[in-house]
Parts: sequence; structure tokens; C-alpha cells
Amino acid sequence: MDISRRRFLAGGGSLAIATMVPGAFAATLEKHAPPMADFTRWSDVKAQFRLAPDRLHFASFYFVSHPKPVRDAIDTFRATLDANPFLTVEHGMFESETENLQGDVRRAAADYGGGRPNDYAITGSTTMGLALVYQGLKLKAGDDLLLTTHDHYVHHEAARMAAEHAGATVRRIPLYDRGIDASVATMTARVREAIRPTTRAVGVTWVHSSTGVRVPVREIAAVVEEANRGRDAADRVLLIVDGVHGLAAVEGRPAELGCDFFCAGTHKWILAPRGTGFLYGRPEAWARLRPLFPTFSNLAAFESWMNDSAPPAMSGTVATPGGFTAYEHQWAMAAAFRFQQAIGPARAAARIRDLNQQVRAGLAAMPRVTLHTPRDPEVSAGIVCFEVAGLSPDDVVKRLLERKVVASTSPYKTTYARLSASLVNDPAEVDAALRAVRAILAA
Repeated sequence: MDISRRRFLAGGGSLAIATMVPGAFAATLEKHAPPMADFTRWSDVKAQFRLAPDRLHFASFYFVSHPKPVRDAIDTFRATLDANPFLTVEHGMFESETENLQGDVRRAAADYGGGRPNDYAITGSTTMGLALVYQGLKLKAGDDLLLTTHDHYVHHEAARMAAEHAGATVRRIPLYDRGIDASVATMTARVREAIRPTTRAVGVTWVHSSTGVRVPVREIAAVVEEANRGRDAADRVLLIVDGVHGLAAVEGRPAELGCDFFCAGTHKWILAPRGTGFLYGRPEAWARLRPLFPTFSNLAAFESWMNDSAPPAMSGTVATPGGFTAYEHQWAMAAAFRFQQAIGPARAAARIRDLNQQVRAGLAAMPRVTLHTPRDPEVSAGIVCFEVAGLSPDDVVKRLLERKVVASTSPYKTTYARLSASLVNDPAEVDAALRAVRAILAA
């Protein structure tokens, strides 16, 4: 339920202010969402970014450069907040339902990711989303959380902290022995074999930033559904997905993957403002969580406090943490979803797939280079991990930067160099990056 300021604040002074500026905020909303440009040509998509032109950017998945529609939305909201901070927040957060800007973000997220707007909690990052899910689980002593050895630090820690509080346990299994050998059959079989009667959640990562392997989420969802047959509702296994490196890099809507919860920062592949994210939950799955923060996003939650009555049922709006935040960034998330829609989600994912297939093929053909990401597009995505014999990953990245190629290393105990082509790149830049690797080999 969206919040109406007249009901939320119910104060005469605020109502008087609202009547002084009828329709003003609606006009601002219309201004912040001008028609998108024609993105038929990939060069026009690339032109939306202000990246330094003297470098080739192959680490854009880490922290995004804002494209023009997102910059414009941020600038509009920032100017509006600076000019009229009280009125802007009052209208944008607590006024009519049609002008509620968090509602606008949820509608744009649902248009892009599927499901209903209220299935989406607005967060600041993947880290926050994972913490909201794992800490929100109603665990008890003896319950089991099943994760994988390939997940990021924040996924492991979110599960560990939740289990520690409840007296539950966390297990981690490898989905494959070597990234290059990963397959759908092996990954699904290992999850199937590891689920126990005490397992209450399976946590996976859609695309591993450690190896570049893409996990078959839909197939694992089918394994979890199979394990749930005959279980009582409270004992059903929930499938929790860290989806940040698959969202917008792989075709597939979060609400259609078969998972119960999907956590993602949106300041990576989705190209939304820095410091933003969302948590999608299936309607029936939200009931398995308890809220962790007071929310500003649900009127019934406020009214239950006012009236000393029972709080509302759990949902994306109830789960959204309250407190005032950098609204110019949060509200501009909607522009990023619409930018992706204007490009075409399937078309954007195909572009990322093709560019990174070019990266993988080029690296695989080089002597002294070991490719760790599978070449099969069914189990790979936008991150390509590799090694150069005789050089550490840090040395490879350093030498690429000397040649004006921005690459990265994977932040894990076993680390690799990474090249990641995105919508800011083109085939000619991929060729140039591969030439830089060959130059390192020849040096």
C-alpha cells in the first residue's frame, strides 16, 4: 500500500502547505521522465556515458557510470530537493499515491522484473537485501542453511550471522570443481544431493564473480520444488538468490526464475544510481520473514503504531527500511529501469553475451593463458576470469592498465584476473583489450 501524506501525517499545517502548490510536483515528475532516445544503434547507447575516453573500461560491472537518462533524473531530483527540500520530500514520499516516488520505482521495477510492485523492497545494495532476508528468516535451533563455496563474502556472512543468532547451521557445497568444467547437470545434482530434511533455505549466486560461472537458477528452483513436496509450509525450503551479476547481463526476469527471494544492487549491470538496490520476494514467501526496520513505505504500518493495533502482513513495502536517505538517487532508479526497457532487456543481454563470448574465445586461443570461465553461454555471462602463466592476477591488471585497459581481480582466496565487457564496450574495444593481453604475453 502506498502512503498518502494526508493520511500519514494528518496535520493541518502540512495540509495547508500542500494546497499552496497544487499540481507542482506532478509537473516535476513529468519533467524527470522525458521520452527516451532511440537506441537502435549501439553507438547511441555507448554515448550515454561520460567514461574517460582515454581508457577501455572492462570493469564496469563493479561500480557503474550513470547513463544520461539516470544523470538527468538525479539532477532533476537534486535541484528540486535543494530548492524545496521539505515540500519535495513531503510530496514525493507522503503525498498522494499517484505522486509517491517510491511507488514509481516499484512500478518500474515490476515492469522490468515481473511480479507486483509491492513484491519489491527498495534497498541500498545486494548486501542489505541479503541481510534483510537471512536475518528476517524465522529460524530455530537445528535448522540448516545450504549455501555454496562460490558465494561472495556478504552472502556467507549474512547467513552465518542469522544462523548464529538462532542456533542454526550453515553448510557450503561446491557446485563444480573447476569453473571451466561447470555444467547445468553437475550444479543441479550437487544441490539435490545436499538438501536435508532440516534445510530451510538454499542460497545461490546467479553469476559467480569468483569464476564467471552462471548458475542455472531455474533448474535449481525445480530441485527445491521437488524437495518441498510433502513438507509442511513452515518447513519448506526457500530459494534465495544473489542476482546482482545476472540482472541485466542475462536474460531472465527475477519474478520468473522460480526463486523465493532475489537480492540485487542496481548500481552494476542495471545501470541505476550508485547506492541503490532491491529485494524481490514472492507474495507467499514474504510471510516467512519478519521485518527488521521500521518502514516509511507502508501506511498500515504507521497506522498500526498510531492505533496500537497489529502490524500489517509482511510485503516489499513493509520490508523496505525507513529513514531519510539520498532520495535523488533512490527515486532515479526508475529512470534506469526505463532505460533498460528502451534498449530492450533481451537485446541488452544478447549484446553482453556476444561481447563476452568474443573475450572468452580470444583468451582461450592464447598460449600461457588459462581461461576459468566456461565458454558455453548457458553457464557463463558477463564476467570472464583468466590467468597468465608467470604473472599474478594483480600484475596482469597492472600491466593492462599501463596499456589503458581497466580490468579487475576477483576478491577471493583464489583470485583471477577479470575482463568484463558491458554496454559501454563494442567489438573493436574487445579486440583492443585482447591485443593488450597479447602484448603482455610478448613482453
